[in-house]
Amino acid sequence: MILDAEKDIEVVGEADDGALAVEQVREQLPDVVLMDIRMPGVDGLEATRRIAGDERLAAVRVLVLTTFELDEYVFEALRAGASGFLVKHTQPAELIRAVREVARGEALLSPSVTRRLITEFTARPVRPKLVPATMSALTEREREIVALVAQGLTNDEIAAELVLSPATARTHVSRAMVKLHARDRAQLVVFAYQSGLVRPTD
Repeated sequence: MILDAEKDIEVVGEADDGALAVEQVREQLPDVVLMDIRMPGVDGLEATRRIAGDERLAAVRVLVLTTFELDEYVFEALRAGASGFLVKHTQPAELIRAVREVARGEALLSPSVTRRLITEFTARPVRPKLVPATMSALTEREREIVALVAQGLTNDEIAAELVLSPATARTHVSRAMVKLHARDRAQLVVFAYQSGLVRPTD
């Protein structure tokens, strides 16, 4: 109801389990999917993985809904291809903004949640196989920008932080994504965590 009330947003389907969600996504080809992690049968994590792994659905963005800010599956959902996540008590205006941002290709990770995620996941044992071998291919400027993306900054905020034009910041982000074979900005965040580029004290 909240989303359908917006003139520029149309809800094209609903599902109460992951398998049906994937089926509807393949039929409807939506711009954004709001995905609950905990569902009967196929859970949201597996459903996200199936959507992200389907080349026909490359343009679909998944926004994960979770009960807790540090749901144990959030990081795995991002690795599986989610473009961000929201907690279920998110206010209506924030939900609407989130859908619009993800539809534009932004990664939706609020700064407070991002800091907690960094603390949580950099404390885990390092799993080198999850870090792209191409991370070393980034220039110093690209590494700096990926770190800022991981802290939740938008292209405009990165431009202001580094005194660049928004177009230049956007170009650097795009080049980093190409070099790291990242699906979207959210995967840049994952790589930044796993590589140690961003640390809890940042």
